[in-house]
Amino acid sequence: MTGNEIQYTKMTATPIPRLVVSLAVPTVASMMVTALYNTADTFFVSRLGTSASAAVGVVFSLMAIFQAIGFTLGTGAGSLVSLRLGAKDVNAASKYLSTSFFAALFCGGLFTLYGLIGIDHLMRMLGSTPTILPYSRSYAAWILLGAPVMCASFVMNNVLRSEGKAAFAMAGLVTGGFINIGLDPLFIFTFKMGIAGAAIATLVSQCISFAILISFYLRGRSTSKLSFRYFSTRLADFYQIVRLGFPSLCRQGLASIATVSLIVSAAVYGDATVAAMSIVGRIFFFILALVLGIGQGFMPVAGYNYGAGKFDRVREAVGFTIKIGVMLMVIMSGLGIAFAPQVIAFFRDDPDVIRIGAFAMRLQCAVMVILPIFVTTNMSHQSTGHAAVATFLACNKQGLYFLPLIFLLPKFFGLAGVQMAQPVADLCSFLTCLPFLYRFMRELRRKERAAA
Repeated sequence: MTGNEIQYTKMTATPIPRLVVSLAVPTVASMMVTALYNTADTFFVSRLGTSASAAVGVVFSLMAIFQAIGFTLGTGAGSLVSLRLGAKDVNAASKYLSTSFFAALFCGGLFTLYGLIGIDHLMRMLGSTPTILPYSRSYAAWILLGAPVMCASFVMNNVLRSEGKAAFAMAGLVTGGFINIGLDPLFIFTFKMGIAGAAIATLVSQCISFAILISFYLRGRSTSKLSFRYFSTRLADFYQIVRLGFPSLCRQGLASIATVSLIVSAAVYGDATVAAMSIVGRIFFFILALVLGIGQGFMPVAGYNYGAGKFDRVREAVGFTIKIGVMLMVIMSGLGIAFAPQVIAFFRDDPDVIRIGAFAMRLQCAVMVILPIFVTTNMSHQSTGHAAVATFLACNKQGLYFLPLIFLLPKFFGLAGVQMAQPVADLCSFLTCLPFLYRFMRELRRKERAAA
């Protein structure tokens, strides 16, 4: 058998638990390391002061915009690649990969130019106070230079995972992540570069990750091919990528807007509140990376088997992914509630920051066990081509629920309203997704009976 046939057999015949775990483990490792080096920036920069710590939270929302661009094009292309490879159409898969890759480079380049020209205005829009602005400007200037590389890396990562080659995707991210963690203290403290040193460490690590990831494509280690000759100028092809990636744009884009809104609302209560909520945000980005990593391991399984007409395997994969995700979140939730003050103090030993952050962290931990159900429902629809439902589900958590709540709740509950907005939004999103999960599973059973 050829390499492509072996990969097809692996994705459509391997027992579901073993297949999902084999793809989820390297994906979780990749996302956890990514979250770890983002969290490492917060840890090391927090040694420079509360305002510097808050600046990382401000610029994190900027990086989330790059992620939104990369994930939109990457998950859109990835969903199409897994569906096309499931149907044994390698040329179409290569077209979607190459089109999304070069589009990501272009979009990232535009963002670099726009951001550097008006950096002070951009930082104030993202929630910088006068005391935070000097730090956020120094940090963001270097991060903006890496926008094209970051966007394109997300595309390559997602497509490698969609092919079932999660270990390749892990290699690029993990290597870059550990380099970032090693360079942070060196640039910040040894070379006396301050907060700019953390940003330069991130930029260097992102470039190294990009080089590793693109090498897999250039050396022919991927199933789909990356080349400008596969780049499509047809609007219909670009529309297909964006249509299936739009849920990720909504999820990541609204997450960026939500982060900015949270920082703006927190800034009313002072730099300590901004620092506390930024730290809590980084911690939960780390935890959410675990859930999303499992989901990203599940998506190619769903896409491949749905494209191959093996609907019983899709249904089994949904159930298994939810079960393993909930079990992990029960453990993480218990640990988070028990050790919230100690975790916040690890980042910033400031009594006000610890008090504000610990309460917010415990509230979010209380609803954390429902996240895998919502995420799996969303990704099930996205990976199988149900773009409209996936987009709606991706929008409702941060858009339909969080954005109104972050402005409404503080009017009634003050600082507590800022702290409880995200947990309430998560609960509402969970209740919203249940009917869609039930209908999707029923549809799979119907297709399974029809195929039989």
